[in-house]
Amino acid sequence: MGWFGGGFIFGLMLIPILLGFARFFGLYACVGECKAHVFTLFGKVIGTLDQPGLQIPVLKFGPRALLVPFFGKSYVVDTSLRQHYLRSQMVNSEEGTPMGVGIWYEMRVTDPVSYLFTNANPDGSLQANVTSSTISTLSNLEMEKMLEDRHSLSRTVRRTVSPLSEKWGYTLGSVYIRKVAFTDRLMVDNITEKVVKRLVQVTSAMKQDGENRVGLIKSETAFRVSQKMAEASASRPKIVGKALNEIAAADSEILDTVLSVMEVDTLIESNAEVDLLPDSSNVLIQVGQGGGRDQ
Repeated sequence: MGWFGGGFIFGLMLIPILLGFARFFGLYACVGECKAHVFTLFGKVIGTLDQPGLQIPVLKFGPRALLVPFFGKSYVVDTSLRQHYLRSQMVNSEEGTPMGVGIWYEMRVTDPVSYLFTNANPDGSLQANVTSSTISTLSNLEMEKMLEDRHSLSRTVRRTVSPLSEKWGYTLGSVYIRKVAFTDRLMVDNITEKVVKRLVQVTSAMKQDGENRVGLIKSETAFRVSQKMAEASASRPKIVGKALNEIAAADSEILDTVLSVMEVDTLIESNAEVDLLPDSSNVLIQVGQGGGRDQ
């Protein structure tokens, strides 16, 4: 039983070693996701494996695949999507203003053989091509167009770069001019100062316009109120007279009482002196009047 267990453990340890030897001699290859294996023999490309999973080169390339470990080489190429951003590429506008441009682009390797053997530095060449195409497209353009038409300019750069990048094994994806900025600090300060002054002017104009509108609304409201008050004052005697006539028609005694109350109110408001006499004071008044005549 002991020798069986030892043999089992030895077998488990032997499997990775055998797999390593099989892989070294090219009996199989593990192709990862977004990877491509390019096989060369005697300086010539014999084929490419770009399907992810376990692959057997002998079945695809024949017995010559067994010679690759000794007289050839296997290259692994990354075919995943890559994104790059090139900052502060200098261009001059039509007005002679130096501008800094930021360019974002994405690409992926679709032809691993061309990527490996057409250009010694395809990444650097592609970046240089995108940069030079952007500078040639944007240079000497009007500043307004450079700032507002970035979408159409980006498509122009992509159309210019794509043919050459395809020769190097790339497929260029989206290209976008993300940023166009001033690089001269003094110019930026001058523009900022002008913008601040303009904002102050606009703010003052808006404030003055608001005050004028409020004053106009107040004057119109005062005019309408005074007009309504004048109409009410003009119609007051008519309304009061109509009410008094209705009271008189209903009961004249009530009208006399109302007039008496109104008379008393008028006397009180005039601060005049009022003497109140009892009903029995008629005799004294008559006596006083008679004595006066005797004198």
